[in-house]
Amino acid sequence: MHHLSEHQHVVRIHDTYEDKSCVHIVMELCEGGELFDRIVKKGNYSEREAAKLMKTIVGVVECCHSLGVFHRDLKPENFLFLSVDEDAALKATDFGLSVFYKPDEVFSDVVGSPYYVAPEVLRKHYGPEADVWSAGVILYILLSGVPPFWAETEIGIFRQILEGKIDFESEPWPNISESAKDLIRKMLDQNPKRRLTAHEVLCHPWIVDDKVAPDKPLDSAVLSRLKHFSAMNKLKKMALRVIAERLNEEEIGGLKELFKMIDTDNSGTITFDELKDGLKRVGSQLMESEIKDLMDAVRKIFSRFSIKTYCNLSL
Repeated sequence: MHHLSEHQHVVRIHDTYEDKSCVHIVMELCEGGELFDRIVKKGNYSEREAAKLMKTIVGVVECCHSLGVFHRDLKPENFLFLSVDEDAALKATDFGLSVFYKPDEVFSDVVGSPYYVAPEVLRKHYGPEADVWSAGVILYILLSGVPPFWAETEIGIFRQILEGKIDFESEPWPNISESAKDLIRKMLDQNPKRRLTAHEVLCHPWIVDDKVAPDKPLDSAVLSRLKHFSAMNKLKKMALRVIAERLNEEEIGGLKELFKMIDTDNSGTITFDELKDGLKRVGSQLMESEIKDLMDAVRKIFSRFSIKTYCNLSL
């Protein structure tokens, strides 16, 4: 990150300290929230605004690759706004999986986040082209509100990625410009050798020419889906956080028993009140407002948790 910290869209490291057990990193404070949250809060945006965001994201990728840095975990959660100001800079963060690479070097360890991982990563034979794939997934979500490869389970998502079929038929794609779809196809090319480089993405007409990306607001359904998708990711992270903090390996194997403990009326579902009380019983320090905000965000998806949902979130 020291190599990248002078880039205007990369979070800066101010200092580092080391003690007997940890390395402490003092980083630039980003108070403006995550990328998707900002878009949803604004209430509307257009292809042209999405193009500007993509220019920033891929600009970071190009800078990384020019310095021989492979990010390996590009996703919307790793892009934060510096402040709440409308014109605040968007900053890339979380370089925990990043590595230096040499030309033609091949990696084999499977890393990254399920929705954004490239097919060659799953095949355990990949290079920095995988960063462009991840950026292409982000672009698809920015314009539609949902990921291009979707399934109920992680294995199902991986199968969809390997199959590589991209849906441009469903709403809102008939109303999205052909130039945007052309860019996505070229960023999500199954063959990493044919896939656009970061520099080529930045030279694409949809990115370069303001007249190509329409300034017309996208359908409100896109924002609604984006809100739901973001909320589901937050829900999963919070569920895993509580489990990771409170359960040992033996207890993790007994998730169904924990569910039954929280499900006090034995209905097979968990309501908000049951979840709140259950989290308190296992010692969670989450505030009620945090739990309520989370449940409010996802109430349009479901109003109660089922045991199937709970176990899926824990995987």
